[in-house]
Amino acid sequence: MTELGVAEELHLSERPVVLFDFDGTLADTSPAILRMARLALESHGYDVDAIGDMGSIIGPPLHDGFMELVGVDRPEAEAIVDTYRALFDEQVRPEDYPPLPGVRDLLQALLDDGRRIAVATSRLESMAVRMIDALDLPPFEAVVGRLEPGRDTKADCIREALRQLGVGPDEAVMVGDRKHDSLGAHANGVPCIGVYTGTAKPGEHEEAGADVICHGMGEVARALGLR
Repeated sequence: MTELGVAEELHLSERPVVLFDFDGTLADTSPAILRMARLALESHGYDVDAIGDMGSIIGPPLHDGFMELVGVDRPEAEAIVDTYRALFDEQVRPEDYPPLPGVRDLLQALLDDGRRIAVATSRLESMAVRMIDALDLPPFEAVVGRLEPGRDTKADCIREALRQLGVGPDEAVMVGDRKHDSLGAHANGVPCIGVYTGTAKPGEHEEAGADVICHGMGEVARALGLR
């Protein structure tokens, strides 16, 4: 069955709520994330050139990303994250994380179609709200991110977004650019559109079991029933 056929079978065009990941889905944050990660790791004595590809830190909660990337325990990862966040707050500006191509048009088309849009991100919620507010995107009904402590995983964030919107999993669909989006959505009984925007490695969405796989926001729009 074609991707659009799967979308029709899942009735994605009839689901009133569309949840979006933020990093790598709505905004091109990868260059800023990688730049700040390199600086944070260097400040903690790591040879970033020896580490190689650091793309694995984009998508999961930062603690998990750094633990996987350099094989450290939680306390060391937390220390790196604290440095990373301080650098991010100090150096990163809205022009460093522009919306990805087609994002504004897609969000506005969904609103014009009477759909509800919200964000469910693994980024710290306070930071996600500030970053999204600076991008002048069409308005989201909710922006839900991680809380420390209390809301740790992507699944937690998606669950809370559904709660805030007052909808069940059969009324929503998730759109995200990494495997964590599919895994978190499926943990809540929500289908996921995996979109390749340049962050995920080839085959990642397939391996994670994304229900529909797209390349760019134009294909996402079609999967959601927008013409």
